[in-house]
Amino acid sequence: MGRNEAPTLWDRSRQAAIESILDTALRLFAEEGYEATTTARIAREAGISQRSLFRYFGSKEDLVCGEQDARGVLLKETVAAQPDDVSVWEALRTGLIAATAPEHPPERALEISRLIYTTPSLRARQTEKRLRWQELLLPEVERRMALDGEPVPRAGALAVTGTVFACMDAAVGAWVASGGTADALALYDEAVAAVRGQN
Repeated sequence: MGRNEAPTLWDRSRQAAIESILDTALRLFAEEGYEATTTARIAREAGISQRSLFRYFGSKEDLVCGEQDARGVLLKETVAAQPDDVSVWEALRTGLIAATAPEHPPERALEISRLIYTTPSLRARQTEKRLRWQELLLPEVERRMALDGEPVPRAGALAVTGTVFACMDAAVGAWVASGGTADALALYDEAVAAVRGQN
């Protein structure tokens, strides 16, 4: 579907089904715990088959973490699309804003983020996906850092990329701790300023 096209009936029906399944899953995770809740239980409570569940969500973790691979590609494309005179830090910030745009209302986003931050297996899955994002970004970060004509050691590009993601995680953690009342982007900017010695 193009950006300017209205969603079709099929699109709306699919989105409604996804929201219903997610509502059921989050309720069960809250009641029974993430690890104790099986996909069979979620499917049964949602009134669908497990096969149908997996047509909407590739895995149990995807119910919470979402489809991160497409967002990783969006992040890379957004960073690459920034003008060359934009600093690597600003280009990465713009990319993160695009790639982490909320999929859910604030209350649900907070519930999901809290679940991720308090469930070790979900934190591990999230970290694994974010590491793939960093791998996607590394060539573009190296290119931008070398625009002044000087070769950039890979360690330097890795450090910048890793720092940006560490700041993002710190900001989300602080946002969750605030009960969703803080400004997540402002928290990210504060974290980056702190590690760059700009405070």
